[in-house]
Amino acid sequence: MKKLLIDLEHCAACEECGMKCSYMHHPANEGIVALREFAHFVVICRRCEDAPCVAACPWEALEKQGDKVLKRSTMRCTSCKSCSSACPFGTIYPDTIPYIVSRCDLCLGRLKEGESPVCLQSCPHGGIQYGEFHENPAENTHAVSENLIVKAVLKWDRDIPQGVQK
Repeated sequence: MKKLLIDLEHCAACEECGMKCSYMHHPANEGIVALREFAHFVVICRRCEDAPCVAACPWEALEKQGDKVLKRSTMRCTSCKSCSSACPFGTIYPDTIPYIVSRCDLCLGRLKEGESPVCLQSCPHGGIQYGEFHENPAENTHAVSENLIVKAVLKWDRDIPQGVQK
């Protein structure tokens, strides 16, 4: 089964994401930004016990779930970026906390045979790939959902929660 792979190192090369999206509910293409946020929360975030990012949010828009992965309530978030400033490790990037966000549907059920997502075709740095990918921590690829793989270099040793779904 083909999956979307986000390479966070390549994504960091862009100051502003210029990818396009074919999903009609993403007029500003915030779908990839939402995927990057999710990837950072699952793979990059250190899941601090005291979670200064959660405590810093004046609107209680961030919460730690049972598996300690952060979740942002987009209905409460005003994009003040207090969480980003409070993160002692710099893992919540300000550009991944937009005020208006569109969820990416990973093009599930919308692609014809042999077709690839428009985001893949419009990414100048190869931050998005589409194909047969599998989790391989030795190659820094981590499955964060059934249809999404994240490539990121972990700078500390910890496990990715099993069964994390977007």
